[in-house]
Amino acid sequence: MAYDILAYLFEHPDALDTLQGIVGWWLLEQEIKSRITQVEQALAQLVEKGLVLENKQRDSQTRYKINPRKVKQVKFILQQKTGRPTPSGTLDGADS
Repeated sequence: MAYDILAYLFEHPDALDTLQGIVGWWLLEQEIKSRITQVEQALAQLVEKGLVLENKQRDSQTRYKINPRKVKQVKFILQQKTGRPTPSGTLDGADS
């Protein structure tokens, strides 16, 4: 936590805020930056395995979706992780 506060202050040397402001804005920003990196890495792995498809748009944005050809494999992976069937309606009926 102390590292995150210092990192924010280093990036914003004129920053000045209350405890509530620090929690609500500074640390939130640091968390978002950290999560973006984690999500990018996870998506890259899922795309590499073919479980998720990426679609690069003309607006230079990339959008992601489940690979409909891999729904059975995804369902199996989710069941292995939780030890129970996937929730009702989730991934059901889409198996190819």
